[in-house]
Amino acid sequence: MEELSFLDSGLRDAARGSSAIGFDVISGIPGVGKTTLACRWADTVRDRFPDGQIFVDYAALRRRAGGDVSAAVAVCLRALGVRETFMPRSLEDLTALFRSRSAGRRILVVLDDVDQPGQVRPLVPKGPGSAVLVTSNSRLGELALDGARLMSLEPLDMASGLRLLAQRCGEETVEAERDAAERLVGYCAGLPKALQLVAARLLTGKRLTMSRLAAELADETRRLRGLSLRGEHSVSAVLDLTYRALPPDAARLYRVLGWFPGRTFDAGTAAVAACLDTAEAESLLDVLEESSLVDVAEDGRFRFHDLVRLHARERAAEVTEAAEEGEEDGRQAVVERVATHYLALTAFADRAVREDRLRIANLTDLLRDASDPFAAEDGPDPLAWLEAERASILAMLREASRLGLHKHVWQLAEGFTVLFLHRRYLGDWKESLELGAAAAAEAVVPAAEARLRSLLSRPLMDLGQYDRARAELEKAIACAEVSAHAALKASVQEFHGRYWDRFDASRAMTAYRQSVELNIEAGEWRGVAIATYFLGCAQDAAGRYEQALDTLRRAHQDLLARDDRRMAGRALSAIGAVHEHMGDLDMAMRVLGGAADALRVENASYYEAQTLVLLANITERTGGALETVREHLTRAYEIYEAGGSPEAAKLRERLDRLDSIG
Repeated sequence: MEELSFLDSGLRDAARGSSAIGFDVISGIPGVGKTTLACRWADTVRDRFPDGQIFVDYAALRRRAGGDVSAAVAVCLRALGVRETFMPRSLEDLTALFRSRSAGRRILVVLDDVDQPGQVRPLVPKGPGSAVLVTSNSRLGELALDGARLMSLEPLDMASGLRLLAQRCGEETVEAERDAAERLVGYCAGLPKALQLVAARLLTGKRLTMSRLAAELADETRRLRGLSLRGEHSVSAVLDLTYRALPPDAARLYRVLGWFPGRTFDAGTAAVAACLDTAEAESLLDVLEESSLVDVAEDGRFRFHDLVRLHARERAAEVTEAAEEGEEDGRQAVVERVATHYLALTAFADRAVREDRLRIANLTDLLRDASDPFAAEDGPDPLAWLEAERASILAMLREASRLGLHKHVWQLAEGFTVLFLHRRYLGDWKESLELGAAAAAEAVVPAAEARLRSLLSRPLMDLGQYDRARAELEKAIACAEVSAHAALKASVQEFHGRYWDRFDASRAMTAYRQSVELNIEAGEWRGVAIATYFLGCAQDAAGRYEQALDTLRRAHQDLLARDDRRMAGRALSAIGAVHEHMGDLDMAMRVLGGAADALRVENASYYEAQTLVLLANITERTGGALETVREHLTRAYEIYEAGGSPEAAKLRERLDRLDSIG
């Protein structure tokens, strides 16, 4: 294949370990096979990149993070072993860490569906012999200045189109109706996606011949726009042919799924959308897959091509307008069913992560009759499930918001936030909470609005939008007062304190004290202990060491009483830090040693590493044994290195200096 030879010629030296970095850009119209070509080539040269291949789908990133380059760099860093705990915040730091992590490695980075040159430059690996391969609907000519070779992928010529048909339908079939086969390639204008769908129609229609299909395609009024290579029309024409060959029940599922706003879905979601049992939905999805109307991803989930989904939606709208189906298959009903489905599963996932969390939504009735997949012994990990469904849940929030399903939106946004408390996808977190807060305001549920606006302050502050974070917190405080919900008011004050931690220690302490008092009023004793912990840290930062020591000791005891040993370990570490600030280094070392042990038992490795570095610092300052310093730093280095933290490099340098001393 000429295109594969082109890629080989440019990337061969890099893949074999020369100092150059291979850099190619494949451009062309949608559906022309850019991604297929990139993946096919990557598969053929897998052995040339011993340190692995990384695939970044910018189309997916645009749907959930606005095509954020930072999100793309984070994808690559995760593939290189960097944990969320150690993920930098700024694009500059993310890029620097990627360059550092890729240096010394020979990797292939495939960037799919790029639409701006700036989405590529931060992701060019540094390791000699590495390569980056880009696909785009645009030429991205500016990248030639960076050394990229540009290749425009053209539609298949007649010979290649006929070969594709022969591969799918058999050479004998093509030769038996050569003229009709050539007309089919012509009507498809050489677009591989269209030809594949034509082949699917031929294979699934027992009485359908190439001649009969060519005669149908000859009628341009029956084509949809994609086949002309001008957009959706011609591809939709091919899709219509396949759609008309579906059995009635499969055709109905296809139309119903057209209302689903996400790109991927599982059989359970399809079943809920169409009011089917899961086994029946799986059987019908198999029919759609065989007709090339849905694809199956590596994780077993189903995926509509964007144009196929639009075609399904068009057909659903036509049937609805003609009143050929009941209201249960209309857009509003389908979206409401699927939103309820996601609400229940997200609520179960949220509770599986931590049961004793403040929640405003009362979902008792909904969850009583629903099945909890996370409670099963072999059930999915709740955070992993939320991660896999993240784009679909966010799409559902948008669609439900457009349709005025306000109660669904704010309740789903509240449960969804548990994912972002553990994995900081700031753009998605911010958008979901904005949608939820607006929905709560529309539904006139002040408690929900207060909860969601206070949560919204977290991603806003992480994004450096402090003025807006403060404004959201002020609205949250007002809504919480109206709600007369003591535990909620306590939570809002805790968020308020975290805001003031950045600007005014005195106001932070005031907020934390109010949070403690309100938690006591509400009988939320874990909330009391956590707010007390933050109060002690604020007192330490303000130089009020005696107060901080007393406060943190109370927090430590209260957290142990609530069996929250992870937070208790953090409190103990904070106590050790206060002793250091007070100059009582012997006590600081004893307390920090106990904190490190406690955090290790709780697998709180990030906080264990922080504590060990403090121990190493004090030991070194007091003239302690270098071997003890080395032991603490080595353990901390191993933790940071395993998580991909930039702190690992600093500790490695420090350990090297210790080694040079002897």
